[in-house]
Order: sequence, then C-alpha cells, then structure tokens
Amino acid sequence: MATWGGIADDFTGATDLAGNWVARGLRTVVTLGVPDAADRARLAEADAVVVALKSRTAPVEEAVRDSLAALEALRALGCVRFYQKYCSTFDSTPAGNIGPVADALLAALDTGLAVVVPSFPATGRSVYRGHLFVGDRLLSDSSMRHHPLTPMTSSDVPGLLRPQTAHRVASVPLPVVRAGAPALRAELDRLRRPGARVLAVVDAVEEDDLAVIARATADHPLVTGGSGLALGLPADGAPAHAAMPVEDGHPLILAGSASTATQGQIAHARRAGVPARKLDLDALRADPEGAVDALVAEVTAHWADAPRAPFLIHAVENRDDIRRDDPADGPPAGELVERALADCARRLAAAGARRLIVAGGETSGSVVRALGIRRLELGPSLGPGVSWAHGVAGDGRAYNLALKSGNFGAPEIFTDGWHALA
Repeated sequence: MATWGGIADDFTGATDLAGNWVARGLRTVVTLGVPDAADRARLAEADAVVVALKSRTAPVEEAVRDSLAALEALRALGCVRFYQKYCSTFDSTPAGNIGPVADALLAALDTGLAVVVPSFPATGRSVYRGHLFVGDRLLSDSSMRHHPLTPMTSSDVPGLLRPQTAHRVASVPLPVVRAGAPALRAELDRLRRPGARVLAVVDAVEEDDLAVIARATADHPLVTGGSGLALGLPADGAPAHAAMPVEDGHPLILAGSASTATQGQIAHARRAGVPARKLDLDALRADPEGAVDALVAEVTAHWADAPRAPFLIHAVENRDDIRRDDPADGPPAGELVERALADCARRLAAAGARRLIVAGGETSGSVVRALGIRRLELGPSLGPGVSWAHGVAGDGRAYNLALKSGNFGAPEIFTDGWHALA
C-alpha cells in the first residue's frame, strides 16, 4: 500500500519527483492523469504514486479541481502523506496556480501548515532569505525572466506566493534550518495559529538542509515544493526502479521547450550531426495538416536510411523565437507547437517510433496524451530530475520515454541519453 502520494502540475515534474523517490528506495509509479478504479488495482504494490496533471498554466478552477480529484484517488490508494509538486523555479503567475492548489489541499486535509520548498540544489536551485536562486543568479535575473507563459520577474518567494493564497505566508531563514530538525520543528509549530492556516517558505541551500526539513516535517500530511525535498528522505535501500523493458524502435526527440537549457541541448545535437527540423509557425498557421505531413515524411525518410539514428523536431533556437508576437486572429504560437508535436508523436509512433526524449512540461503532457499512455514505470536516471521510463498505451504499443523539464538535463542529453537504453 502506498504511503506517499504526489500531485504534480506537469508530466516532467511528475517523473522528476518519482525519480527522486526511486533514488531513496521507494517503489514509485507515475499515473498520467487521475487514476480510475482499474488503474488503482494495478498500483497496490507501490510505496509512492505520483499523479501527473497538466495544470501548471490551466485556469485556476481547473487546476484546483484536478488536484483535489488526484488527492481523493491517492487517499483511496491508502496514501497518508502528500506532496504538491511544482517547478523548482516556482513557475506561476500572480493568479496561481501554486497558491490556490496549496490552499485547497490544506483545507481538504484539514491541516494548518505546509512548508514551501522550491530548492533543488542538485540542479542549482536554492532559497536564501526567501529569495530563489538559479545557480548564482536571482531567479529574476535568470532566463526564466523571459519565459513565454510564466515570466518570473521577482525572486522573492513569499512575495510571489502572497497574491495567490488566502492564507498567511511566513519565512523560515537558513539559520533556523541549520540549527537542526528539532529547532525547525519548533519554529514551524510556533507559526501555527488556531483556526488559521499558514504556508511557510523554508530556506535551503544544500542537500543537507533538505534532509533537516524532511525530518522536521516527518509528521506533516502535506509538503509542497520542487522535487528536491524528496531527496531529503532517509534512504531505504538501493534505488527501487525495476529492470526497465527496452523497446526496439526508432528514436525521436520532440522539443517544445523555449528554455535556455533546451536551446543549448538543441545546439549541441545539431553540432553533433543529429538531423533536425525547426517547426515553421507560418506553415503551421497556413496549413497545419500539410506542415505535419511534411515533417513526418522527412523523419520517416531519415529512418529508412538510418533506423537507429534519432531525429530532432524543435520549436525554438534562440530568444528571438520566444519573443515572436502572436497574431490577433489565430491560435498562439504555444498552442500551435503543442498541437503539432502531439500530431507528430502520434503519426511517428504509427511509423515505428518507440524511444522518445521529450523536452518541456507542456510538450510532454501533449505528447503522452497523444500516445494514449496512462502509467509510467521509472527506469535509469539521466541526471538530476530526468529519468527514462516505460509506458504502454491503450493500443498495446510500448514506449521508452524520457520526459525532460525544459530547464533540466546535460547539454549532451539529446545525443548521449540513448546510451542508457543499450
């Protein structure tokens, strides 16, 4: 019976959290969408279950509704501790969705406090005096300032959260964390108020800080954060992923992310000679079906000559692509990209694609839904926040998938990530 239940606001975040729980020895399964009764019967052996939602930029009401449905399903599985997973760069707008979902979960669990821990030091994310850093830069000075959907122009996590929540937002500074778990637990208890709720932003700069926070919150029904806090759990044996089936099929890379990290990975792949095609937004606006037809024809022709060689389809190359204005009388660029990459995934799967690296949370959600996959079993890690996984679609086709947050992964992941499947 599962102890931990995760509610992730995108598909890459779900595999990110699951990978960290696997690393701590928990048998973990990801469900793509809220599991139904049939799904739940297949999850009985897991120690932890993560529900992957596509709610990061959804309307607030939809994000809250889906998160509460996920909570109900996880409780039915026997979960007693819950983890609201959002991006370690706190991707959101003043309207949500991190705060509204946290408020709803606090109410549903009838608990008075939850910690807020975006830190993930292994990927360069840390919080000091309530300010979120990406490497040695404040979040507001990082490439996230230019994110097309959730531009992060402030680094003050309590300040970002206050407009999103109906509850008090408190800060717990690093010296309290460094004083140890009993001191941190006492401070969190001090922040509680009868009949009120509070979200406590806790500083963390190193992985040892996460271990302190994990110990101090060991009896909390709800924690919230990036996936880093999961690494603070005490290890329970060796990593718990089973031997992952490796599928025999064509390799494909679909990159919808506009992040600086993904841009670097695209550039590295191109320099290494990986055949690539950038999506043509004008062609997609004029004739979306014809544009996808052309992409599919080019990729299948490549595989006819080199069936084991990956092909890369990507949305952006540089910041100029991100800043491109959307027209007033047509779908926005992001919608075109997600639709085109989902169509490519579905049609190229029919042509034999079975190994996919997908970059971007929104892209991953669109692609996995297009393939009809409902559940993922985690496989080998490709680095902090990224793992291979195995999934079977409703039509019986099986896939190996690496769902990569746009901000994560080494520069060579598109060229070298395949080696883990050898």
